Amino acid sequence: MRFNEKELVLLSRQPSERAAELGMRGPKKGDVVKKRLVKLVVNFLFYFRTDEEEPIGALLLEQCRVEREDCQTFSIAFLDEAERKYVFECDTEEQCAEWIDSIIKASYEFMRKNLIFYRTEIHRLTGKDPLEQYGISDEARFQVSNGRPLVARDTSSL
Repeated sequence: MRFNEKELVLLSRQPSERAAELGMRGPKKGDVVKKRLVKLVVNFLFYFRTDEEEPIGALLLEQCRVEREDCQTFSIAFLDEAERKYVFECDTEEQCAEWIDSIIKASYEFMRKNLIFYRTEIHRLTGKDPLEQYGISDEARFQVSNGRPLVARDTSSL
């Protein structure tokens, strides 16, 4: 995926869902844990040197696996490069759990699955497609997984 560096810097300055100073170890062999300001904005995890305003890196949180390493440590590995792992050390077990939960919920795929679930439930309860009013009810990316689009029933003749 290609990114525009200026746009990423602007995105990194947006309000974050979560931000904290964490210990971070990069994926290279021999990397050591360093204190970094880590900031979750939409589905990007930005990391900064603690005394700088521009990020030194960003992780796009798609196609990745987040795992707890121990009570205060979690890792992020990308499915296409599972051997490359970023490790993050938190101050508490609770903080670690909150970061893991936030990162899992930040991915586009997680949000898409939730949209499909709630769309299906609303349709089941009301008989109406809630996305129809926005003109996106037929878009394939918002369809249920069996490939059949949701079709609102015409209840006016009942």
